[in-house]
Amino acid sequence: MNNPRNQFRQLLKNEPFLVSPGVYDGYSIRLVEAAGFKTACTSGAAVSNALLGIADIGVMGLSENVTHCRHLARSVSIPLTADADTGYGNPVNVYHTVQMFEEAGVAGINLEDQVSPKRCGHMPGKDVISEAEMVKKIEAACLARRDDDFVIIARTDSLAIEGIEGAVKRARAYARAGADMLFPDAVRTEDDIKRLVDAAGIPISINMGFGIRNRPTTPLIPLPRLKEIGVKRISLPRMLPAAAIHGMRQALQVMQGVIATGEPVDRPDLLVGIEDIMQLMGYEQMRAMEKRLTTLDA
Repeated sequence: MNNPRNQFRQLLKNEPFLVSPGVYDGYSIRLVEAAGFKTACTSGAAVSNALLGIADIGVMGLSENVTHCRHLARSVSIPLTADADTGYGNPVNVYHTVQMFEEAGVAGINLEDQVSPKRCGHMPGKDVISEAEMVKKIEAACLARRDDDFVIIARTDSLAIEGIEGAVKRARAYARAGADMLFPDAVRTEDDIKRLVDAAGIPISINMGFGIRNRPTTPLIPLPRLKEIGVKRISLPRMLPAAAIHGMRQALQVMQGVIATGEPVDRPDLLVGIEDIMQLMGYEQMRAMEKRLTTLDA
């Protein structure tokens, strides 16, 4: 069986268009695989929100991120790319960051050009490091990987600071430095996307946010149109966290009603059954392994 790095490389080579839902815990990544998606990606914002309970402002550390991604990657058979934020320091730090994520079993990482501490790419007040410093980070990332199939995804937040001309210039520089894919964040127009596709000369990944709901900083562009203008992959970092929050909020509101009235309520329209949870998390396979490995011969 192909390792996850080779799997992802083959997808980039052979698939005309990829959709990678953003995941943040064991439930979400298993659901993505069960739904038939061929790849997933972590959302640094969603992981930070879920693990630490705070906004995505660069507080989550390298070890926390890598450990969490290791658990996610080992729980499924589809390749997972991880959000490595700014690489946790200078190019030397990036070198070690790449090796730790590769050892964790992910297929590749996003490496962004924000200053540290970074912030969610759709928040105001972000800034970027110099193009030259980011080029060194990409070179360090390429040097660090032990498997050439490990994908280095160069994310740029420069559109908000330097405009499309600055983003295009950076796209070309990052590609020359060895990045395998370009991820321009907070892109608002088809024209900007097309210019970046034409300039980069490497596959382009676009953040489509919620995917099935509009967002001021992420317009809903039809997937066939994105494919037509040359986008290789879209990520959906906020879709599953938003869906989970919506579902949990509804269930909690119903439970408040139960507390107020004292009457039991059966709402299978709001909650899956315990059998669904057990199936998703592989309880049957676990029991089969227990039977095989813990039953002693007479």
